[in-house]
Formats: sequence, C-alpha cells, structure tokens
Amino acid sequence: MAASMYSLEFEKPLLELEREIEDLERVGNERHIDVGDELDQLSEKLTTLRDEIYSGLTPMQRVQVARHPRRPYTLDYLSTIFTDFIELHGDRLYRDDLAIVGGWARLAGSTIMVIGHQKGRDTKENLKRNFGMPHPEGYRKALRLMKLAAKFSAPVITLVDTPGAYPGLGAEERGQSEALARNILEMAALPTPVICVVIGEGGSGGALALGVADRILMLENSVYSVISPEGCAAILWKDAAQRERAASALRLTGNDLLELGIVDEIIPEPSGGAHTNPDGTAEAVREALIRHVSDLQRARPEKLIRRRASKYAAIGAFTES
Repeated sequence: MAASMYSLEFEKPLLELEREIEDLERVGNERHIDVGDELDQLSEKLTTLRDEIYSGLTPMQRVQVARHPRRPYTLDYLSTIFTDFIELHGDRLYRDDLAIVGGWARLAGSTIMVIGHQKGRDTKENLKRNFGMPHPEGYRKALRLMKLAAKFSAPVITLVDTPGAYPGLGAEERGQSEALARNILEMAALPTPVICVVIGEGGSGGALALGVADRILMLENSVYSVISPEGCAAILWKDAAQRERAASALRLTGNDLLELGIVDEIIPEPSGGAHTNPDGTAEAVREALIRHVSDLQRARPEKLIRRRASKYAAIGAFTES
C-alpha cells in the first residue's frame, strides 16, 4: 500500500508508520540485511492502529472518509460489480450531464438499470463532471432511464455520491428544483424494484432525487444528510469551524440513520475505508445488491409502490407526551 493512501489529518499516525516500513525495507535491500521480523512487527502495529482509529471515527471524520479522493466512484463499481454495461446519454431535452452516469448492465446475469453520481479524480475530470453536482438535465436523464427500466420491468439501482445538486444560475434557470421534485415524485410510484446505495457523500436534495427507493443501503463510512456539516454550521452558528458540532447534530452516519429507520442496511467496509480495498468493498456491495434485488423481484408492482409509500410515511413520525 502506498503511503499516499493516507491523506486525512487523523490518518497521520498511519502515514508515519507506512513511511517507517518503507524506510526499513529500503535499508534492508540496500545493505542486504534481513529485516523480516521488524517488518512483521511494524505491519502488525499498523493493522492494529488502523483498526483502532477506524473503529472510533467521529461523525465529521466519517464525512472526511466519505469525501476521500481515492474512494471508489460509480464508474469504479460499474467495472467491478456489474457486467455488460451500456451507457445511455442525454435527457432528450437539453444535453448530456456527465455528473450522472447510467445505463443497462447485468448483475449476476440479471438485466438492471444502474444510475449514479460521478465525481472526478483530478481537476480536469472534476470540471468535466462538475465535481459530482448534477444540473437539471442530469436528473432528467436519470428519470428517463428509470422510466425505461420500468417499461421493461427491470430493477433500478442508484449509487449516490454528491455534495448536492448544482446551485448555479444556469441550473436554477433550467428548473433545478422542479427536476429534483419531479424525480422524487416519479420514483415514489415507479412500478419496478428500486435500490439505492449511498457509496460516499449523500448531500441534500441532490442525493434524495436518486434516493427514493424500496431499500436504502449505506457503506459504513458514507454519510447521508439534508445539508453538509459546514453549511449547517454556517447557518446555525455563523461559523463553518463548528462543523464537528454540526456533524454530530445532523445524525448523518449509517449507524444513526439505521437507528432512525431511514436506511435498511449498512454495508461494512475494509478497515481503513473503501479506498484501501476497492475490490473487497465492491464484493460486499455486490452481495448485498444481489440479495435485495432477488427479494424485491418477488413482489408485484402495486405491492412495491404501497410498501414504498409506507416506508417514507413512517420516516420522521413522532409522538407527543
């Protein structure tokens, strides 16, 4: 594992240990010394420390992991979980939005429609993908693909990973709020199984417009929230530095949302986060998707819609004493 794998502030002790291991390996090779025992001890220490750090992450630290630049994105999962992917483009109204990718694919031999947010790995690709923040045409493309899937009774799988829908002037002029609301409305009554997986950052209505589903799954270090911790802190306390406080108050982690009844399952990640073992993470997501698709395909469309409505009606219910 390269030392650059660790780039977050709380990962500094891991980075230091990685460098120690690399230095020891180099010295051993240069001087032809057997350093196997020392390397084993340092590797064991690294594994233990990584487990300790990742088992006690704060909500804000999970946000940082969810945003990690090396975390697997939608296109990564499309090449590992699914086969025979055929990308479909455009909303048939304005243009193709590259912040959302989608198309036909196969999951364990079954034909499905996959739609997801896509971020970039570098500045050039992020500009191309608009940092994973879709315009209205991106959400309209997603809805077009969902309706196409429903026409052929194919399950829909959405992969959520966005800071939020793009708030620029052009997006607002082309009806961003209407596009988000339309997706939420149409997904609520889509007559085919819908499974949503939050693979990274699930931000605001931009995430919810792909998130109305029969089953909502979250990767262990992903987050799902109505607003970013920084935005919440700026509004409530006029200070973005209060992001730790905001992240805790927002209840945005998988454990919080499972307890609140908003998500249905947390998919475990390898120790150190999905970016340290993308293939292992993909296999865990694949297993969960196969299980849920198989279960949901047994239900008739009208039952799916009825259960979906009940699921969302129960979210946010409260009692007064």
